[in-house]
Amino acid sequence: MRNLELPGRSVVRARNGMAATSHVVSTTTAIDVLKNGGNAMDAAIAACAVQCVVEPESTGIGGDNFCLYTPSGAQTPVAFNGSGRAPGAATVDWYQQQGITEIARQSPHSVIIPGVIDAWQQLCRDHGTKELGELLQPAIELARDGYAITERVSVDWHSQFDLLNNDANARKRFLPDGRAMDPGDVHHQPELAKTLEIVASQGRDGFYKGDVAEDMVRYLQSQGGLHTMDDFAQATGEYVDPIKTQFCGYDVYECPPNGQGVIALLMLNIMAGFDPSDAPADSVERLHLEIEASRLAYQDRNAVVADPSQAPVPVDILLSQAHADELRAHIDPSKRLTDLPPVTLPKHEDTVYISVVDKDRNCCSFINTLFSNFGSVQLAPRSGVMFTNRGQGFVIDPGHANCIAPAKRPLHTIIPGMVAKDGRAVMPFGVMGGQYQSHGHMHFLSRLLEYGDNIQEAQDRPRLFPVPGTNDVEFESGFSEDIRAGLTALGHNLIAPAKPIGGSQAILVDWQKGTLAGGSDPRKDGAAIGY
Repeated sequence: MRNLELPGRSVVRARNGMAATSHVVSTTTAIDVLKNGGNAMDAAIAACAVQCVVEPESTGIGGDNFCLYTPSGAQTPVAFNGSGRAPGAATVDWYQQQGITEIARQSPHSVIIPGVIDAWQQLCRDHGTKELGELLQPAIELARDGYAITERVSVDWHSQFDLLNNDANARKRFLPDGRAMDPGDVHHQPELAKTLEIVASQGRDGFYKGDVAEDMVRYLQSQGGLHTMDDFAQATGEYVDPIKTQFCGYDVYECPPNGQGVIALLMLNIMAGFDPSDAPADSVERLHLEIEASRLAYQDRNAVVADPSQAPVPVDILLSQAHADELRAHIDPSKRLTDLPPVTLPKHEDTVYISVVDKDRNCCSFINTLFSNFGSVQLAPRSGVMFTNRGQGFVIDPGHANCIAPAKRPLHTIIPGMVAKDGRAVMPFGVMGGQYQSHGHMHFLSRLLEYGDNIQEAQDRPRLFPVPGTNDVEFESGFSEDIRAGLTALGHNLIAPAKPIGGSQAILVDWQKGTLAGGSDPRKDGAAIGY
């Protein structure tokens, strides 16, 4: 239990239902849905739609969605991949002929076909109890009538001023009076409200066909994009088989590639070989091991995690005990690895997270993203859709697993998580923060399950993150100077993050007591609320 004399958040506890999101208006929307008879899936979709309005820098209907869902607390979750694909004409030869060697963020080539609306409709149809049109009404009202800007949203908004200013449509809608939004300002998105109304009345076809799709395609083609109406009409997500590992006696589930959940599981397997009693949670010794495990695991991620329908991904090998042992053996407790070992796997030529548990113990782990703040920072003018930049997960290299190809899905960073024990789901959880998410899953579960933090304390702890492909380690200010000095002495190059590292939410089901315990990351504007 935390020291109640000090600033901080207590664990939220309730009996019936609970929701935890990164925005209070989103959380209260989810609770309203639960109280009005909806289930966890209904609440998650309604809350996410609200966040697509009130956190426009973090997520939107122009992005992607993944979900893990356990009906009535079942052991094995239903997994859904709602990530989008590259246009059908996106061949590597075309990019090479155009002299394009890498995919720029604010370009049409970073825009994949949005998967969100199709995902919402399929999940609502198959696992919800209410109509999608009803669930979209709170978001429509906020987009039309206005919403108040919160602190973290404002910080992220200001950080993207220059890119917003580069796009005439984005500038008009998101820089009114030539400035970014400040806390307490009221913002409107009338174009997005109309688009959501169309989806509410017409379903997915209202987004992927007709006037809305024509507006999106016309805009992307005007910027030089390869997107077509057929690409949008054919967009569809799919149910997939979840993957898992065991950690501290619990089963931890993730969605399979093209997401990086397999790397979160790999990191848990590596860290399971170290005894947590050997070093405190935030000690130099423990943090060094986690940094090195992360560097090794993310090197594997960058080499082989891709769309398994177009590039074989060795999931079984990645999750094998032998592979975790091999990587762990490279870690030197006394110093940073100067050169990472070669990848031995077979080679082949900002976000919002929502956790909801309802009275029937349906558990929903739901994540939605534009990738970077405001995604590609390109806005379709009439529909008000901000596009993702997830296409930057592709490379222009025919020999790489993530080489761009027609209708291919890129490497994805967003990963909902689910924990089960003794045949029942016990915790939907998730971590936001783009690349950080696999490391964040390991860090959160380690603090919760190995070190005995409660569900809020595990999210409150200071964070660090070894930036993939660099020698830098982002290092939050909450660590002491002694920790900084100790890690520097081991060879780590510590840098200040551009913004707080990630965000998170989680809800823990106590089946014996019949209660729920929830936590929400203080780095965001949200809250866990129960009833």
